Amino acid sequence: MADPSDRMNLRDQLKNILPEILPRNPSLAIKGTDLIELVKFRLKQAYSDATLRYHFSIMSCDPSSPIAKVEQGQGYYLRSTTIHSLNSARNLINPSLFGEPLSSDESELRLSRANKFRATVQRYLLASHRYPFVFEKSFDASVDERRWSIPDLAAVEWLAGSVDEAGFRLDPGQIAIRRMLGSAPLRLTSVKLKLELNHASLRQDLYQSLAISEWCNGGELMIAARIDEEHLNEEIRQFGARHGIGVTVFGLDADMLDDMPEPAVIANLLPREFDAIQSLFKLRRLTSPRLKSDFDWQTICDQRVENPDFALLGDWIAHCLESQTAMTLLEFQDQALPDADSPQS
Repeated sequence: MADPSDRMNLRDQLKNILPEILPRNPSLAIKGTDLIELVKFRLKQAYSDATLRYHFSIMSCDPSSPIAKVEQGQGYYLRSTTIHSLNSARNLINPSLFGEPLSSDESELRLSRANKFRATVQRYLLASHRYPFVFEKSFDASVDERRWSIPDLAAVEWLAGSVDEAGFRLDPGQIAIRRMLGSAPLRLTSVKLKLELNHASLRQDLYQSLAISEWCNGGELMIAARIDEEHLNEEIRQFGARHGIGVTVFGLDADMLDDMPEPAVIANLLPREFDAIQSLFKLRRLTSPRLKSDFDWQTICDQRVENPDFALLGDWIAHCLESQTAMTLLEFQDQALPDADSPQS
């Protein structure tokens, strides 16, 4: 029986091949000439260098494709900003206060800031051994009600383990004891992200932060821009104290976010390199989350059939427990990729 991949057009073949070749880190980007040679070995038909170079260039401009081009440089890497991540990043942006439509350039700039802030928060959480999960595929322009039930991020904090020179390690003995006592070996916190807060959307943002935390141990709202109005800060404090929602302000203004590297670079910074970004923070903890003793695992199980984000979250947590290894989501996804040298069924 003929291999279905023999009938694939070049673009479809590249969509399958490139994720197994391209590096996630833009600093390790592959030059076009080298990428052509790597791809040729895997294609079912022969294509000219010019045809491949043309497809790389066209696909790198398409946010739904796996290939991205280094900004202000040469080479290609695995795209981290996708159609899904762009849709979900819109949750971080408040509509224009006066109802005026934004220009395409301004919209693109705000999306860029949103993606950078989200990447920064992920690294911030990891620095304290809280493993972030991004809900990317849950949002699109037509599903507004999901903003009331699904967070931008979930942070997984493992409670059965310890930190050593290699990082955080799960402890099988502690996991076993927690299971015998009927206690979960992890804590789940929902996180809502906003570039800024204003009077027009404040109540909605606060109540969404509360709504998305129902199935987690607790909920947090993290805001990029500082809040200068003290009565706005006080209203947030009162809400957080009343409902147990944690609120953290990072003090990052638009210019700071514009000067930051792209999200894929932030994700791959060494710890000492990320310290330079953290030095820009003017962290202000308005309220701390009030944590429940349990989270609702059944919600994850119920949602996984219809929502691929919940399916991935459940699989990731289950794999960490089965392997007794605290790994990042990217590490789990890399392990899940098929071996390029193994036969495909």
